[in-house]
Amino acid sequence: MELKKSKKADLESRRGIFLQIGLVVVLGIMLAAFEWSTKPNMENTLGNLADMDLEEEIIPITRQQEVKPPPPPPPPKVTEVLMIVEDDVDIEDELIIEDVESDQNMQIEIIQFDEEEEVAEEEVFFIVEDMPSFQGKGQEGFRQWIAKNLRYPEIAAENGISGKVYVQFAVNSKGQVVDGVVVRGVDPALDKEAVRVVMASPKWAPGKQRGKSVKVQFTFPINFVLQ
Repeated sequence: MELKKSKKADLESRRGIFLQIGLVVVLGIMLAAFEWSTKPNMENTLGNLADMDLEEEIIPITRQQEVKPPPPPPPPKVTEVLMIVEDDVDIEDELIIEDVESDQNMQIEIIQFDEEEEVAEEEVFFIVEDMPSFQGKGQEGFRQWIAKNLRYPEIAAENGISGKVYVQFAVNSKGQVVDGVVVRGVDPALDKEAVRVVMASPKWAPGKQRGKSVKVQFTFPINFVLQ
């Protein structure tokens, strides 16, 4: 059987070309569809973002109100207590006012108070024109008196303790021996006895400076010797 169409009008010969063109078009559409993406409208959103940032950054600054301390409480009211008594009730603490108007016959007793004499501390001298003297024999007479009245402590004698004790004392303006103290001791028992015998001294003839009795200080050695 002979074909009636011409070879140019026969589409079967171009079927492969049309198929390839169709595949290319379909692939192109698919690629365009995959690459297509919806971009947000930046012009509209930029204004909103700026407004949001400004709203977040603006922080309201409030001034803290000063807290005033509460006012102090009012002082307690002092209520006076009035004691109401009847006329026939005796009041123990009733004030009695005596008539003390003076007249010519009233005698007024004057009470005299003795003024306390102020004891002035005497000035202490070490060397004066006329040194104190003991019973007219000076310091040598005092040394002899001590030798007669000194008592050797038994505890010191039993322990064989001896030595020289230096006692400081003063003869005041009245000739009395005062302010006896040990300045260099040996043993408590010997020191105590040395102070005792010095303070037991009778009166001296006081020292004089420019004709006036004054207080003179001495440092006297007392020797304790075992026999």
